[in-house]
Amino acid sequence: MFNHILQEIDAVFARDPAARSRVEVFLCYPGFHAMVLHRLAHKLWRLDFKLLARLISSFSRFMTGIEIHPGATIGQRFFIDHGMGVVIGETATIGNDVTMYHDVTLGGTSFEQGIRHPQIGNNVIIGAGAQLLGPIHIGDNARIGSNAVVVKDVPVGATMVGVPAHSVETKAVSAVPHFDAYGTGSEEEDPMQKTIDMLTAKLNEMQKRLDAMEDRGSDSIKTAQRWEGK
Repeated sequence: MFNHILQEIDAVFARDPAARSRVEVFLCYPGFHAMVLHRLAHKLWRLDFKLLARLISSFSRFMTGIEIHPGATIGQRFFIDHGMGVVIGETATIGNDVTMYHDVTLGGTSFEQGIRHPQIGNNVIIGAGAQLLGPIHIGDNARIGSNAVVVKDVPVGATMVGVPAHSVETKAVSAVPHFDAYGTGSEEEDPMQKTIDMLTAKLNEMQKRLDAMEDRGSDSIKTAQRWEGK
């Protein structure tokens, strides 16, 4: 248990340059506090002490602004940066080394029993304000950009942006993954924006051709009028 807590603290150091000491993380980081309380609540939930687990979860929400259902399964070294407004549903699962920023929702879209919430792989980064909805699967090393709305499965190594979210880049899984703050490390051009720019350029070119045709037509009319003596 103590080693797991140290791992959680070290995960903060690895991903937040503002962290200065283990004592500071232990005392001042709400994401760390939420995870310690969730570990306890989740263990009680699995032992069928569900009301007590929900009470601990509610206390954690009151203290940290982070709402994690005690039924959610979360791997090691999970880091919630800033944290306020995070909501993680009952049947969500989160892999190891995942980073999540504030105002993220892992929400359900169905009232049916069974898995209703997102299933997150390892080393995923989820930017601030992102909404992941339904029993979707997020592949390892995926990056979810800030304010993206994800309602479909995300392949391994993909970077997703927009509403609804679409892929702008797919990286091969590396043995030493690169950390992209807020899930926006891609320098590749957005293919949707590239398509829009291309269509805009085509429309501008067509407009110029139409204007030229109108000018030639106007000159022809004027010439005909002169020949007719008008």
